[in-house]
Amino acid sequence: MIRVERNAISRVRASIVVALAFVCLLPFSASAQKLFSEESDLNPKLVDAMYVKGLRYLVKSQNEKGYWESGRYGTDPGVVGFATLAMLAHGDDPNFGPYATPIRRSLNYILSQQIDEGMIGQTMYNHGFATLALAEAYGMVKDPRLGPALQKAVNLILTSQAKNPLGAWRYNAASTDADTTVSGCQMVALLAARNAGIAVPEEAIKKGLQFFANCQSPQGGFGYTNPSGPNGPRTAIGCLVLTLAREKDSQDYKAAFAFLEKTPAQAHYYYYQLYYASQAYFHHSPASWSVWNQRNIAELKSKQRDDGSWDGQFGPAYSTSTALLSMALNYRFLPIYERIY
Repeated sequence: MIRVERNAISRVRASIVVALAFVCLLPFSASAQKLFSEESDLNPKLVDAMYVKGLRYLVKSQNEKGYWESGRYGTDPGVVGFATLAMLAHGDDPNFGPYATPIRRSLNYILSQQIDEGMIGQTMYNHGFATLALAEAYGMVKDPRLGPALQKAVNLILTSQAKNPLGAWRYNAASTDADTTVSGCQMVALLAARNAGIAVPEEAIKKGLQFFANCQSPQGGFGYTNPSGPNGPRTAIGCLVLTLAREKDSQDYKAAFAFLEKTPAQAHYYYYQLYYASQAYFHHSPASWSVWNQRNIAELKSKQRDDGSWDGQFGPAYSTSTALLSMALNYRFLPIYERIY
């Protein structure tokens, strides 16, 4: 009975997305101001033009098997998951809209990479981000394979955590150590799956949160495997995990965001940090998000290449997808992007 009710909710959500997508397809003069839900000095038409240009690059460079051949990581299920999320985030009908075929190809590829035990790809990094893509697509994309695949992926995450003495995750599902980056993407995937109607034990969330607490420095930032060496990307991850777990009122969250605000971006992990920092600032407050968003859009505009892509050390498919996702909070069509106050 619970699953039937959850699926009904998912179908209602999908219908809402389709309706909103129809609005977005109206002439721009009628829908431009719908892009932002709060006051902003940004030009919605400019932002949407940047986003669509990036999506067109992803569509054009995707092969028929659903992955990207350019760059080192375009075949990774996690990167394909990011690209899938970027396409879903624009709000077009994922079943019949302009990105329906690329979305279907991406999901087909992700599903083809899942083994019987539930693992997607060769690392927990790939598994976490691919699971997130399945969670966001579930209830939006009409594909009966998504629910069972998502359940298997979630089970793998939970089984991996249960076997880990730290209650968290590392690169391999059988790892006995853990770090905040791999653990962060598993936590977000679990919370997104729970939001989609998949049963996730509260104890699993609490254990994950405890690992993050153990890695938080006295200054508020998060280290890699312990409190030492906190930096911006890992602190942005910690902020998002705490937010999605409904811990924004905690002192841990407040200290983490204060650390993030005064920590400069790292060039080495530029797009990785954008992906997490955009969500951290968005969930913190409309005022924080407005300042961060305007700066981010300006920087991304200067970095976007003529073909619509962004490039970085992990290849254009990864950089373009994460750049777009850092902008996608302006649309708020993904369930994971619902603001938490």
